[in-house]
Amino acid sequence: MESMGMRRVGILIFDEVEVLDFCGPFEVFAVTGRSNDEQSFDVFTVAKKPEPVVARNGLSVNPRWTINDCPQPDILVVPGGFGTRREIHNQALVGWIKETAGAAELVMSVCTGSLLLAKAGLLDGLSATTHWAAMDLLREVAPRTTVCPDKQFVDNGRVLTSAGISAGIDLSLHVVARLLGGDAAAETARRMEYKHWKGSQYWLNE
Repeated sequence: MESMGMRRVGILIFDEVEVLDFCGPFEVFAVTGRSNDEQSFDVFTVAKKPEPVVARNGLSVNPRWTINDCPQPDILVVPGGFGTRREIHNQALVGWIKETAGAAELVMSVCTGSLLLAKAGLLDGLSATTHWAAMDLLREVAPRTTVCPDKQFVDNGRVLTSAGISAGIDLSLHVVARLLGGDAAAETARRMEYKHWKGSQYWLNE
């Protein structure tokens, strides 16, 4: 896919969000293009309220936007963490995810962020993955979804999910490769010194 200019990447955060779930994708998209003094993505965090979010292990994070005032992202990233168990019952947040995803170019989840996508009805009829310890919970929340426990990430086209925590970095690099080409993803991984990146061999259809 050819570049369409700078894309907005909106990363949802909430209390008890897993830190690397959102920081990994944030770093990938923010770093992409930096070696060429280019900015391919405008990356921002968004939360329910403007006050600090307390992530896992007590990390305090100030969101740039709230769900009431944030610009429409081209790429919506929904991370996981223990907070998802609470947020899947938050109708306002689930409704915002569904509405925002409807206008996004791509929708991504990391780890148990897939539970929130499932509650928003975004995984019906698709394949998905999540953290290895939450596979049964995903099956329960998403009975119309094919759960893939052996995949690092699953690409359905517009909706993508990754396995737990660090897998969000792999999924984000995969998205960079899809949108900007393999060279751009490889350069981003090199700048991050992320030697685990293996290209697109984990695609669902390969």
